[in-house]
Amino acid sequence: MRAEFPDFRLGTVLATSFTATLTERRGDAVERIPTPQRLIDWLAVSGLAVDSCTAAQLDLAKELRESIHAAATAAAVQDALPGAAVRVINDRSAQGRAAAVLTPDGRRRWQLSSASRVEDALSVIAADAISIISGERDGKLALCASPTCQAAFFDTSQSRTRKWCDMNTCGNRQKKARFNANRRKSTSTAE
Repeated sequence: MRAEFPDFRLGTVLATSFTATLTERRGDAVERIPTPQRLIDWLAVSGLAVDSCTAAQLDLAKELRESIHAAATAAAVQDALPGAAVRVINDRSAQGRAAAVLTPDGRRRWQLSSASRVEDALSVIAADAISIISGERDGKLALCASPTCQAAFFDTSQSRTRKWCDMNTCGNRQKKARFNANRRKSTSTAE
């Protein structure tokens, strides 16, 4: 991965990891796939390697990302799913030619069409989004408690009470802010 770009925030759920390619949506937004090459990089580390990507395909990917984010956010707060977002997710899911294949070690892997097109990879991401938004998978959609993040994430913890999209970033930031506030408070009362 190129050093001039921020690191990817990879999780265990493909669709919400994809939405995390744009973070801090309510603060200073951080775009992690600003170029076609960067999308190729993200797809490769996500097990969906493609040969090439055009600017138009990057636009399709970002449209899908924002549609998944909108639908997952609505599902997390139990609002009606936005019709435009649902249409984009369904269209991307239907446009690809990817197949689930079983590896010799018993894992599922996605096999893209022989041309390894971006559209095929996007169809896999859209299908994953459909499975979590529809409630098909065991877990719960939730929103990050960070006021600057508010990312939708898929909580598969046993209690389904996770508060942060990523403990290493949003969770630690909030814990540090609380610690510093408490320290300032105790210092001012001691004076």
